[in-house]
Amino acid sequence: MRTRYSSAATFLLGLSLAAGAAAQTAPPPPATAQWKSGVNYTVISPAQPTNAPAGKVQVIEFFYLACPFCHALEPHMLAWRKTKPAYVQFVRVPVMWAPLQVADARLYYTLEALGRDDLVETAFNTIHQLEVSAGGNENVMVGATPAQTFRLQEAFAEQHGVSAAAFANAYNSFDVHTELQQAGQLGQTYQVMNTPTIIIDGRYKTGPSMAGRGDTSLTGMNNRTIALINFLTKWDHDHPR
Repeated sequence: MRTRYSSAATFLLGLSLAAGAAAQTAPPPPATAQWKSGVNYTVISPAQPTNAPAGKVQVIEFFYLACPFCHALEPHMLAWRKTKPAYVQFVRVPVMWAPLQVADARLYYTLEALGRDDLVETAFNTIHQLEVSAGGNENVMVGATPAQTFRLQEAFAEQHGVSAAAFANAYNSFDVHTELQQAGQLGQTYQVMNTPTIIIDGRYKTGPSMAGRGDTSLTGMNNRTIALINFLTKWDHDHPR
């Protein structure tokens, strides 16, 4: 798990963060043999509002593209997204801790603004492969200056069919700027200190190291993360606030 050093814009702007916390009108799930509050997940108090439509349960994954643990979880999340219940609304939000994460977030939102969501997975895999080749160095698509970072990311996009002009326009757009600001605010609201972090319905916080507590393998921890997401989303769907 990556720890902090001590969304579409419409989606993030739609969150009423300034409106204060929503009242938690339904009880959290009781402890089971498999899942326990304070062990496998924490209950967020007060619960936070979401913009999920009525009848939907929102799942947010906080991540960044160079995070090796996010990359390890990604195949599990991709499979889950193909089979998740219709009542689940899934959103990814990049963390904004430091220049590395800000650079990754800008690339992520630029690709979204270009309508090239398909390149997000390509970026994930490309950055991971470069990191492995660089002995674990995460700064493989981040330069010493913002201009160098832009050139590295622009080159990646051009290699995959995005024109330099289109990339620059999206990269410097108001929408991407707004996305970055709102992502930072959302990360602060949920006090995200490590990645990947999963937020369910504004009420529960977890991640592989919590969900998979007691499991010694990364694959096992990631499998348990998906199982816990399914457990908590079903509970909140059956017990709406």
